[in-house]
Amino acid sequence: MRSKNISISDYTYELPPAAVADHPLPERDASKLLVYREGKIEEETYRNISAHLPEGSLLIFNDTKVVEARIIFHKPTGGQIEIFCLEPPPGHGGVGQAMMQTGTVRWKCLIGGASKWKSGQVLTKSIGPLTLTAYYIEKIDGAFLLEFSWTPASLSFAALLHEAGLIPLPPYIRRAPTAADSERYQTVYARYDGSVAAPTAGLHFTDAIFDSLHARNIRRSFLTLHVGAGTFLPVKSATMEGHSMHTEFISVPRKTIQEILDAPFVIPVGTTSARTIESLYWLGLKTVLDPQVSPDDLAVYQWDAYADTPLVSTQTALESLLTWMDRQEMPQLLSNTQLLIAPGYQWKIVKALITNFHQPGSTLLLLVASLIGEDWRKIYDYALSNGFRFLSYGDGSLLFPRAAEH
Repeated sequence: MRSKNISISDYTYELPPAAVADHPLPERDASKLLVYREGKIEEETYRNISAHLPEGSLLIFNDTKVVEARIIFHKPTGGQIEIFCLEPPPGHGGVGQAMMQTGTVRWKCLIGGASKWKSGQVLTKSIGPLTLTAYYIEKIDGAFLLEFSWTPASLSFAALLHEAGLIPLPPYIRRAPTAADSERYQTVYARYDGSVAAPTAGLHFTDAIFDSLHARNIRRSFLTLHVGAGTFLPVKSATMEGHSMHTEFISVPRKTIQEILDAPFVIPVGTTSARTIESLYWLGLKTVLDPQVSPDDLAVYQWDAYADTPLVSTQTALESLLTWMDRQEMPQLLSNTQLLIAPGYQWKIVKALITNFHQPGSTLLLLVASLIGEDWRKIYDYALSNGFRFLSYGDGSLLFPRAAEH
């Protein structure tokens, strides 16, 4: 399996700190856009992206909403403890369900200054009439399991975070979040609370761009992948075989799957949308192989796409998935994906990709390289040499693999 033997050192590059965007541009759609097609590079701006998309294309957007996942507590002695909320623990429902809990919730977290939090000590934070309490329970999966409780107990956990938390800017943005980040580190179409990182390719889109897409008969559809902190984890192993891919919760309406099945050209906006779309094929394949598979057992694991499993056409996989959903009376597909997309992966649905520029040695860069091949380095060298801004608040690209043009 070639993908397991990939050396991560072959997918790194020198990223100067000055190339990392630490603030968004004043206008979302003024960001630069690198268009790569047939091996050639062209410079554009996002507000003109519709002119570079095939008419009749279907764009898929991730409508997850970033929650204020960073909570700062101050001890009576003056010490500071920062809690970064990751996800609910296994057995406590999906992210969306856990976000709606009221009064109390258990959550997996990272803790800054954990050594200052003594055993048995309870942390409390008050903001006006709101009081939040945090109890340390145990270590779990490299994180900490905490129990939060709050008053007024009628508030949902999402509403509690909105009042008591801060927007979790990525660790490579070395500044404190401001009020402006609450708007700009969020897509204009964000809908469902649950992410601790933005699906950043979507940050560039505006209502004006949506109008231009409509004028060219380019359709839009939505799905939800709640982005976890694992998206920032570097690959620390020498080869991909030693890397454990993070699992993320996905929610896809039946309508979106049908639209993907019917579309001649599917283009995800962002790696999260791409990962979710491609996961649909592997979920569909599992329903082909086992039509009676239970919803609890239907998920995508890291190496599923590289196993020696008989494959079916994309149409067969998606039609089988829709049939399975109908049998389950499930209008919304709810599942988890750990899918690793790296060079050697055979794309099943995606025909092109809209995405930002990613960190060296990251699984997101591996995903890009799997789509466009070794030209990823030519693209990144060009972007660095021509003033493109990198990472979450940076510029982006529209990438067409050569095979998609034939």
